[in-house]
Amino acid sequence: MDHLSSRQERILVCIREWIAETGEAPSIRQIGEAVGLSSTSSVVYQLGRLEDRGLIKRGRRWRDCRIS
Repeated sequence: MDHLSSRQERILVCIREWIAETGEAPSIRQIGEAVGLSSTSSVVYQLGRLEDRGLIKRGRRWRDCRIS
């Protein structure tokens, strides 16, 4: 498996820390703010790549995602 990009690593860390602190995953906008992405579509794209790699699992919406 290829290495994660630095952006993907930051997003994964953001999700892990957010879940640890609040018990739920952050919103798309919250992830974007935390990692310095202003475009929600960029965040969704990166989340899709993480999901394709099996690193996160989405529920019915991204807010329901969990670390695999």
